[in-house]
Amino acid sequence: MGNVYAITELAGSSELGIEDAIQGAVATASKTLRNLDWFEVKEMRGHIKDGKVAHYQVVVRLGFRYDDKSPGTAPLG
Repeated sequence: MGNVYAITELAGSSELGIEDAIQGAVATASKTLRNLDWFEVKEMRGHIKDGKVAHYQVVVRLGFRYDDKSPGTAPLG
C-alpha cells in the first residue's frame, strides 16, 4: 500500500532570502510534526523599502506521512 499524507500550510519569512524563509518554515514545522516528507512553495512575496527588497515571505505546503507502524496513531500536528 502507498503512503497517506496530511498537508498543512504555513508562511515563513526572512530578511535574507527565499531559501532562508523556506528553511525557517520547515525547521519550525519539524519541531512539532513527524514524518515530514515534502514541501511545495505556493506563494512568494516580499516587502520593498527605499527601492530595495527588505523582506521575503513564502507560503509553503508541507506533506507529512501518517505513521502506519502504530495503529490508531497519527502524526503530531
